[in-house]
Amino acid sequence: MLKNYKKDDFGVIHQIMHDKFNYDLEYVHNRYDCYGELTKRMSHLRLGYIIGVINKYPKTILDVGYGNGDFLRTCLSVIPKCYGNDVSGYQIPENCTFIHNIFLNEFDVITFFDSLEHFENIDFISELKCNYVVISLPWCHNFSNEWFYNWKHRRENEHLHHFDDKSLIMFMKYHNFECVSITNIEDIIRKPIDNHENILTGIFKKIK
Repeated sequence: MLKNYKKDDFGVIHQIMHDKFNYDLEYVHNRYDCYGELTKRMSHLRLGYIIGVINKYPKTILDVGYGNGDFLRTCLSVIPKCYGNDVSGYQIPENCTFIHNIFLNEFDVITFFDSLEHFENIDFISELKCNYVVISLPWCHNFSNEWFYNWKHRRENEHLHHFDDKSLIMFMKYHNFECVSITNIEDIIRKPIDNHENILTGIFKKIK
C-alpha cells in the first residue's frame, strides 16, 4: 500500500492524512459546466437506471453533492419532490429544495453521484433515512501499487476513499443496506480505462 493510504476490513482504501479541499463555485464550473450536454445525458442515464432497478418512480429524491444541478433538473420531470445538498454554494435548481441536514427527513431515494469519495468520514451512511441509496464513484481495481499511484482517479485530498465492487457491497451491508444492483453503466459515456471498468455504480436497499 502507498504511503499515507490504508485498506480497511471491507477492502476500502482510505487516504490517512489530508489537507482541506476547496469545493467552491469554480470547482463546480470546472468539473461540470464545461461538459455541456454530456452531464445532461449522464443525468438521464442515471435516472433511467434508478427507475429501472427499483421498478417505480420515486416520490421523493435527495441528491447529495448535486454539482451544477443537472440531475435534479432531470428528476423534476417525473419526481414530485426533489431535494439537494451541496457544499459549493452553487444555486439549487428552481422548484427543488435545498436540504441543510441530510439526516433529518426521510426520502424514497438518496443519491451520491461522484460525491461519497469526497467526504472526510463516510460512516454516516447508516444514519440516512431512505428506502434506497444510489452511489456512483471511480472503480478502484488496485492491481498494484504502481497502478494505484498512476490511476487518474487517485486525486490526493479530493478523493479520500476508493472502492471496488466487493468493498462497496461489504461497506454498505455493514451500514444496513443490501445491494440490489451493481453496474458500470456510466462507462457508456465516461468510457472504460485500459479495458477495465471506470465508474462503479450501485443501488442499495435499506434492510428493515
